[in-house]
Amino acid sequence: MRPAKSRGQNFLTSAGVADRIVAAARLSETDSIIEIGPGLGILTEKIVTRPRRSLTLVELDARLAARLQERFADVTVINADFLAIDFAALASDAPVKVIGNLPFNVAAAILRKLSDNSRMISRMVLMFQREVAARIRATAGDDAYGALSVFTALYWKIDLHFTVAAGSFHPRPKVDAEVLAFAPHATRWFADDDERDVLEAVRASFSAPRKTIRNAISHALGIDSTRTVRALERAEIDPGTRAEKLGVPDFLRLAHALRVELNGRIVARDA
Repeated sequence: MRPAKSRGQNFLTSAGVADRIVAAARLSETDSIIEIGPGLGILTEKIVTRPRRSLTLVELDARLAARLQERFADVTVINADFLAIDFAALASDAPVKVIGNLPFNVAAAILRKLSDNSRMISRMVLMFQREVAARIRATAGDDAYGALSVFTALYWKIDLHFTVAAGSFHPRPKVDAEVLAFAPHATRWFADDDERDVLEAVRASFSAPRKTIRNAISHALGIDSTRTVRALERAEIDPGTRAEKLGVPDFLRLAHALRVELNGRIVARDA
């Protein structure tokens, strides 16, 4: 089976790494498991040896999906694009656990979709390109810290991570990978009605990373700097600072302050 470069396929070939990934998922006999991008099935063959309630594989490549169904007769194989799937229907036995060696070219988009459905997930163990993983787990002040870091921190706590050498894949990628284990926050940072505003406030703040947060927000929301400064001062944020210096609590206060200033929903025109 030749990997398709256009789909970002890099098949994991290290059984030792596969064992570590599955161990990090902390599987039990009551778990319903979803594996994203199983490829040749190296993770799948480890999962099927563990006690579980059910296992569903989502594989975009029709060739691989057919091969997986032949190899693993007692699992459900869905030949589809994970980004196009109705996750609620997929996770009918929620909460579920999610495992995956994600295609590097769509990994961030897949994480975004999983975050949108975090209430249906009890744990995730996912593999990313190392540079992307560094952005995901970065904290305020880190060089890699950005909007993706904040979006992730709003929904998940990362309680484990380890590097996977490029030589553990076929074909060998140009960079190493990293595995991250995610657990949803026991208590959400925001109410459902506030979620959209918080996300828009983050997008606006990081829309121009080289600018101060005052200028970034003014440009992204199309408002004059006087109103932006009022909102920032209400949120107890220095208008001259940059978004990279702010933590999740800062963005929550900012979202509330912007909504008050704008008298309604926040809509960032630049993401």
